[in-house]
Amino acid sequence: MADHDDAPADWDAGERRMWQAYRRGEWCVGVPEVRGAAVRMLLLSPPPPVPGQLARLRLRGVHVRGRLDLSEATVRGTVRMRRCRFDEAPRLEGAQLEAFELGECRLPGLRAHSARVAQEFKVDKCTVDGTLDLRSLTVGTVLSLQDTTIRPAPGEAAVTAQSVAVDEYMWAPGLDCTGPVHLNNARIQDTLVFRGAVIGGPDGCLQMSEITVGGGLYLGRGFSCAGMVNLCGASVGATVELSDATLTGPGAGPGRHALHLGCAQIGGDIQADGGLVVDGPVTLADTSIRGSVVLEGARLNFPEGTVLTAGRTHIGGDLDCRGGTTAHGTIDLCDARIGGSIRLEAAELTAPDNGRTALRANGVEVGGVVNLCDGFTAHGGIRLNNATIRSTLCLAGALLDTAPEEEALTCRGATAAVLRLEPRDTPAGIVDLSRVRTVLLQDEPATWPASLVVDGAVYDDISPALPAARRLPLLRRDPNAFTPQPYEQLAAVYQRHGQDADARAVLVAKQRALRATLGVPARLWSLLQDATVGFGYRPLRAVWLLAGLLAVGSTLFATWPPQAVVDGPHPAFQPVIYTLDLLLPLVDLGQERVFSPSGAMQWAALVLVGSGWLLATTVAAGASRVLRRT
Repeated sequence: MADHDDAPADWDAGERRMWQAYRRGEWCVGVPEVRGAAVRMLLLSPPPPVPGQLARLRLRGVHVRGRLDLSEATVRGTVRMRRCRFDEAPRLEGAQLEAFELGECRLPGLRAHSARVAQEFKVDKCTVDGTLDLRSLTVGTVLSLQDTTIRPAPGEAAVTAQSVAVDEYMWAPGLDCTGPVHLNNARIQDTLVFRGAVIGGPDGCLQMSEITVGGGLYLGRGFSCAGMVNLCGASVGATVELSDATLTGPGAGPGRHALHLGCAQIGGDIQADGGLVVDGPVTLADTSIRGSVVLEGARLNFPEGTVLTAGRTHIGGDLDCRGGTTAHGTIDLCDARIGGSIRLEAAELTAPDNGRTALRANGVEVGGVVNLCDGFTAHGGIRLNNATIRSTLCLAGALLDTAPEEEALTCRGATAAVLRLEPRDTPAGIVDLSRVRTVLLQDEPATWPASLVVDGAVYDDISPALPAARRLPLLRRDPNAFTPQPYEQLAAVYQRHGQDADARAVLVAKQRALRATLGVPARLWSLLQDATVGFGYRPLRAVWLLAGLLAVGSTLFATWPPQAVVDGPHPAFQPVIYTLDLLLPLVDLGQERVFSPSGAMQWAALVLVGSGWLLATTVAAGASRVLRRT
């Protein structure tokens, strides 16, 4: 009996050829069509292979008419179909297969819910006019959707692959969808690749919340998504690549992110350089990233609000936004922990249209430098309150563009080893360094801010080394009420360097600034202390005043000596000693009680006594002030 006689009698010639090709493990070509029911019968009740051959189904260029239903079936041997066309979506729900491959086929969908495939599962270069249902699919090696085009019905998903499990890698470069792709709770042992994939349409999105990827996740090299890329709670063992990707986002609104990578675990870097374009908010909040986040040259755009949220994020390496990175919308790094550096050289940040803050990094901890320098531009405020920076906070060559009444830079309570405040141009807005702690404060007098708050700032050194006369105008730029600490801090630095004259000049300036806050009596007393002893910081003034009064008094009383007021023996009149007796309170030299002036000399004596008391009081007050400082 001929081999073809082994096929069922009601099969046509093409189906018999498929039967024989299966037995030989050969490609079945030149057959215009076969029934789906015939394929099902062949796979469920397969004939024995030709001796020495491996039985398997291989169809090329065949029209599969009717339904191919392998639900709950166990199929021995591999199934591969190329350039085939299906009338109905193949059904593989709950099936167990060795391997399954569709290449360059056209089909109205595929249903493989809960199927188990021991080797690879491939739907490559196909055109699917419906949904690929791969929920809970288990694949022993590779799941591939390379270069496949999927056009589901309106409102339907392109790919539903929730809880899919792949023991090696998932390969989907060039995938082209007009609908959602769902991979929530999927488990991919190795890498997941979507390079060059396009997910479009009004409902397009890539949902991968709680996904586990043992290797890298590659969404770059031309990848684009018209809706949200959702990786909330994802675990990725290596790099997440977004280089040269375009993420459009679903528009403004709560929870409508272009990229949601919050509460995730990333074992490598996030590589988003090389032309990443994002229109919509990006969140990395509460995510742990072992490597660096590289956004070099990226363009982030969400003028309605916060464009990048990385609050409480842990980054082991750098946050690198160099190379012309632009962001329209607030970048929020509040309470982030960054082991390396924040690099924003040549970046341009713009506050949202309805806000004033370009960069908000309150409470951030940085193990390296924070470089907002070398061409960095901020159109809006920078907030670094309570930040901890182990190395340098650098604003050398930065442009801080805000309105005069707005805060250009606030670092209240921040700590940095070195603070370089050397902007490109004079900031029009307020620079607030109150309670800053740094070892070295380095500034540029030519671009000192118009308004500067340094109350509570503590620094060990300041550069460049300028005399007090050059530094004091900067302290007068505080728009708030007078506080003494900035003067005392600057004076302490001068004293530490042995510049006592500059230190005294600063402390005198402090008292003069305080005078403007006092009432009239206290203000007059301040003027007297300033004129006489320089508030105690210029004691030689008292000596010269005393010498002048002594010379005038001695001359007057030598010319018009007073008369003795006691009978009997008494010391001879000495005009110099008599004048000293009048000038020095609480000191008795024996002249004032023996001699008494008359006429106009009585007024001269009163003036000398009053001057002595005033001079003594101001000297005592000044000395007390100096002693309190020491």
